[in-house]
Amino acid sequence: MRTRIRSAIIGTGMIAAVHARAVHAARGEVVGFLGSRPGRATSIAAAWDAVEFADLDALLSADVDVVHVCTPNSTHVVYAEAALRAAKHVVCEKPLATSPEDARRLAALAESSGLVATVPFVYRFHPIVRELRARRIAGEFGPWNALHGSYTQDWLLSPDAANWRVDDATGGSSRAFADIGSHWCDLVEFVSGERLAQASALFSTAVSHRPAESAEAFSVSAASASRAEVRTEDIAIATFVTASGLPANVVVSQVAAGRRNRLWFELDGSDASAVFDQEQPETAWLGTAEDTRVIARGTSPMSADQARLAYVPAGHAQGYQDCFDAFIGDTFAAVGGETREGLPTFSDGARSAIIVDAVVRSARSRSWTDIPTDIDIDTEGGGR
Repeated sequence: MRTRIRSAIIGTGMIAAVHARAVHAARGEVVGFLGSRPGRATSIAAAWDAVEFADLDALLSADVDVVHVCTPNSTHVVYAEAALRAAKHVVCEKPLATSPEDARRLAALAESSGLVATVPFVYRFHPIVRELRARRIAGEFGPWNALHGSYTQDWLLSPDAANWRVDDATGGSSRAFADIGSHWCDLVEFVSGERLAQASALFSTAVSHRPAESAEAFSVSAASASRAEVRTEDIAIATFVTASGLPANVVVSQVAAGRRNRLWFELDGSDASAVFDQEQPETAWLGTAEDTRVIARGTSPMSADQARLAYVPAGHAQGYQDCFDAFIGDTFAAVGGETREGLPTFSDGARSAIIVDAVVRSARSRSWTDIPTDIDIDTEGGGR
């Protein structure tokens, strides 16, 4: 019986390399890469001592266990569905799909196949996030009063910045909210245990025209390049009501100068509050009516879930790649038959697509919009 899980990666960009590092960290093997055209994957395949697949059929017929979909959003459904039908386990970048209907269909296909199918909502894997969740489950915060926060970046601040995500035909009808607001919603639902039930949203586009060329991720095109109208949002503000009637709010921006990747939330309870900042992921702020304090990863007492993920000594920082490594490690454990709490599955990906769709519809109509709850998340397994 083979002990090393073998992965194939579709895509050649930054996130494909993140997946490859995580596969190696999980003691797996990266067999090969598939690019968007012949020769596209040559250099990344060489860097990882892997092969370049000639086409999708070649990848799916290869001796691989897991297919990682790391491609533009509009292609996720085609690749993920093909891999599942070829009896491969799948890791698909978010959004799982650019429509809730396709996301539901993929989640149903994954469930009926019995295969492992996961989505990288990796901020769940910060040990201090698991500590806050464990304290919520233990009742430390009391009933919630409000949930609020933000997710801000600046990588599209320049009017000359270009990326395939800007194009709604490739990235989908929402950009900022679907790309990063979805992470905030998943993380806050995961930690708080609340479910967002209604949305009222406002979108804004700060840069009306950008270079028409679909540049590589995080690149800046020449100012003289031809321009195209931007039809996706740079900024999103969404207010929610949860299923239990709580207010929640998030500000999302990809044009916030100086903010590289600040996913921030505050959960205010009747007994205590908690704050997490992804740019300072080793600590969390806790407040009560009597005092405030900062707790650090790796210091006692630790919940069992934090202790499992806090694999280096306190004071030795763990970060984003460590989260990704843990996510792939738990995915591979599931492939081997071991279920670990908190693994985000295609059902979570479908839940996210449903939330994004409701937020988009609300922003267009300028009205409160219901968030359907017809994807049932397993609270004992990969869900909340």
